[in-house]
Amino acid sequence: MTATGSNRRKAVVVGAGPVGCLAAMSLAKMGWAVDIYEGRPDMRLPSSKAAAQQRSINLAISARGLAAIQAIDPGAADRFLSTVIPMRGRMIHDAQGRLESQPYDRDGQCINSIGRAFLNEDLLKEALAVPGIRAFFQHKVLSIDFDRRKMSVRNVEAAEDLHVSFDFCVGADGSYSIVRRQLMRVVRMDYQQWYIPHDYIELKMPAGPPKEPGGDPTFLLDPNHLHIWPRHTFMLIALPNKDGTFTCTLFAPTAEFDRLHSDEAIVKWFQDNFPDALPLIGEQALLDDFHRNPRSALMSIKARPYHYKDRAVILGDSAHAMVPFYGQGLNCGLEDVRVLDILLRQAQVDATSQVPEGEEDGRLASALARYSESRHEDLVAICDLAMDNYVEMRHSVTTVAYRFRKALDNLLYSLNREHVTAKDVIPVLSEKTFTNAPSGWLPLYTMVTFRPDISYSTVRRKFQRQTHILELAGWLSAGVAVGTVSITCITLLRRLYNRP
Repeated sequence: MTATGSNRRKAVVVGAGPVGCLAAMSLAKMGWAVDIYEGRPDMRLPSSKAAAQQRSINLAISARGLAAIQAIDPGAADRFLSTVIPMRGRMIHDAQGRLESQPYDRDGQCINSIGRAFLNEDLLKEALAVPGIRAFFQHKVLSIDFDRRKMSVRNVEAAEDLHVSFDFCVGADGSYSIVRRQLMRVVRMDYQQWYIPHDYIELKMPAGPPKEPGGDPTFLLDPNHLHIWPRHTFMLIALPNKDGTFTCTLFAPTAEFDRLHSDEAIVKWFQDNFPDALPLIGEQALLDDFHRNPRSALMSIKARPYHYKDRAVILGDSAHAMVPFYGQGLNCGLEDVRVLDILLRQAQVDATSQVPEGEEDGRLASALARYSESRHEDLVAICDLAMDNYVEMRHSVTTVAYRFRKALDNLLYSLNREHVTAKDVIPVLSEKTFTNAPSGWLPLYTMVTFRPDISYSTVRRKFQRQTHILELAGWLSAGVAVGTVSITCITLLRRLYNRP
């Protein structure tokens, strides 16, 4: 469905991050005239890129995010893949510097590393290339009257206030969303926000020297792995960049960071805990990053509902901020857009059908209500799974029990009659939200990361059933073993007792 000229209804998207840009592309392709409002300066400016590098955890985009981009703009998805670095597994660095590769998937599927600034800039360029989309930077939303369909915006650069009319508002403005706060004034919204007692700081590992004079820089670590230094209560991770560097992020309890109060304490702590990473980062570079880059908090948000009548909806972190330990924050936000796009099309929402003042677009209202109702369980599930995965990444990956469970998962997975990969299911996801008919045994990570046709809530339910089966099998095995030992002991005692 397309529309041209003045017939288009107007949608405003608040937030020019990846989710906002993809939402704008989705709406514009359905015929809406879309204006993006972003309070920060244009991210394509050099000054914006420098600021973004100080506090942005590198992004790992996987099948769910790629399926969303593919559903909205297949050409953009193909161009986007040329900018990423595939990571086929985790590389675990133990305290003695020994390495262990843990592949993500038995079929060789991978996740992809990309810098947040590069992703933002790429999707913004794609969005602005779509007819009907405009972007306004340094335009900070102050308030929104959803019933009157008016938005007050501060043009920071010109120091003037504007009043913007709209037909539909999409909030994609992050964890501290102004759209969400304004929705709370007109919606009975259930809302939870909590900080975990851990912080993070971003560090940089430089590129290595070229192999030959005039050649390209090299990687100091294997670029096709996500590197993890798990240390029980804290961890260091490193993701590769196209220029040969690695973006490193240190996650640790707030109290642990508080003890690093001097240069000597910082270097000594790294020498004790990350002896193989410190020489690669460099002592001076480590100290420079510690002093220059901010220490940031980690927050999780749950909310419900996500919409108001036919007027507004919130997507991405504005609706469900999560801790970054499953690498699903970005992927989930992009999937929000794909799901909403399908529901709007299924409801046959018409971007050219003008709604009289004081009335509602019943189709749009119905689609948004369906989005809130159907999406909530999925978003709660992935927020909880992300929190659980922190324990796995910083500690469990080093334990015998984890390795046994993973080996058993892979063994049972290998017994499936057929193996479904992301490439098999992505083509149908532009028309279907989810198929939700997973068969056979599937490891949790495979379902979350490589099966975008399975909703997060279905993933969690299937994982819980499989865990219950393993626990039951464990108890039965233990019972059989105890019974066998008992019978053997009784037999021996009887023999000893019956000796003459």
